[in-house]
Amino acid sequence: MLFRPTHTPAARPPRRLMARLAAGLLTGLAALASLQAAAQSLPAEVEALLARAKVPREALGVMVVDAAPALNGKATPLLSWRAGSAMNPASVMKLVTTYAGLELLGPAYTWNTAVYVDGSIADGVLAGNLIIQGKGDPKLVQERLWLLLRRVQGLGIKSISGDILLDRSAFAASAQNPGDFDGESLRPYNVVPDALLINYKSVVMTFTPNAGNGQASVNFEPPLAGVQLQTSVPLATNANGASALGDCGDYRAQLKADFTDPQRIAFKGGYAPACGEKTWAIAYPDPASYAERAVAGLWQEMGGKLGGRVRDGQAAARQKPAFETASPPLAEVIRDINKYSNNVMAQQLFLTFSQQRYGVASNEASRELLRSWWQLRFGEQDVPVLDNGSGLSRQERITPQGLARMLQTAYVSGNMPELMASLPITGVDGTLKRNKSRISQGWAHLKTGTLRDSTALAGYVHTPSGRRLVVVAMVNHPNAPAARPALEALVDWAVQEGSR
Repeated sequence: MLFRPTHTPAARPPRRLMARLAAGLLTGLAALASLQAAAQSLPAEVEALLARAKVPREALGVMVVDAAPALNGKATPLLSWRAGSAMNPASVMKLVTTYAGLELLGPAYTWNTAVYVDGSIADGVLAGNLIIQGKGDPKLVQERLWLLLRRVQGLGIKSISGDILLDRSAFAASAQNPGDFDGESLRPYNVVPDALLINYKSVVMTFTPNAGNGQASVNFEPPLAGVQLQTSVPLATNANGASALGDCGDYRAQLKADFTDPQRIAFKGGYAPACGEKTWAIAYPDPASYAERAVAGLWQEMGGKLGGRVRDGQAAARQKPAFETASPPLAEVIRDINKYSNNVMAQQLFLTFSQQRYGVASNEASRELLRSWWQLRFGEQDVPVLDNGSGLSRQERITPQGLARMLQTAYVSGNMPELMASLPITGVDGTLKRNKSRISQGWAHLKTGTLRDSTALAGYVHTPSGRRLVVVAMVNHPNAPAARPALEALVDWAVQEGSR
């Protein structure tokens, strides 16, 4: 007898199985919510590594529990330690933002960037203005901006007599500055959100040594109009004048870069040949002018002419776009957010919640929307304190048990594959590529986070027996970064199913 597959739009599991799964999940959630069991002891290795880091055990919050209690009837946590304490999760908060995105927007959601032509086109000339309207696309990188401008040229526009207007009105104006969080305004992780976020407002410099001419070439991406760029630096030499062929060392310090003038990027030092090719990304020193410079620079590089200038502006309310370009789908975007802990992409997604609801985005409105979503989905307990949704905040808080409940819910949802695939795999990729543990390598999908006084991890651990666990651990203490080995030991312990 041949097997004939059922071609239904969506084959549904039997009602009894669905009821059993739902009942088991509710049992697991209720057990997590009450957490009235006696406090458990921490694994010995975790205790020892906390002591070595000079972090008291009271600074740690942990929850280790089955991902789907309904499948094995094991609702009791393997480990619960201060799991009801509200703690700063650092970048682990991105899990809340990305899962909310999958639920509220859907994995196929895309951001559209619209282009308007305000004027007539004749003989390759636009007699008027070109308008580019951003709606919060987190991944409008240089390559996609080039494609957008190439489509403009495909309309028959080679020269623009007026201006190129950049419409950023989809996000409410903010007083936030890149250096507000830690004073490191040139670090790409501090880039501020923008409705028309181009290339993460960053400049990528690639240094390539050439022993033949004693120089290292410097390539800048994207081209920025009106900025003088030093395209080569001398190769570093030793005291005798010979090329320095030793270790690369701190090549950034050796370059003695000067970023004080936004209209000029220069280097006062040299580049060691031993470094080979290196890439260095910085947030542009004058972020307010970045989009204008990037659009003008790329338009000029593509042979386009501009009679006016690139400036801020808005499309008319009822004007129809000449075309729209779509971002990659949300399922792909959250991989970048979680795999590489991209703060500004997470904040773009966070703001999109209120932009979609109200037309104009703000952090305040997005906080309320996600708070309401949490209460509707998970109840009044363990409601997280949200700031910007990226974890780059001193205010954000969540309990280990609350995050564990969310991850359990995600695990039995239709969005589980997308969420899990977005998480770094221990010892394999993303922010966990350098994890050296032989026990957990390849066995865990985890989001990590670190601030000066917080370190955390959360996600899913797979065990050799086929069991899947949710693991959440957070440390809030001045020595928190030193406690990272203790959290990694906890993951190893979970892979071994609590040492049986």
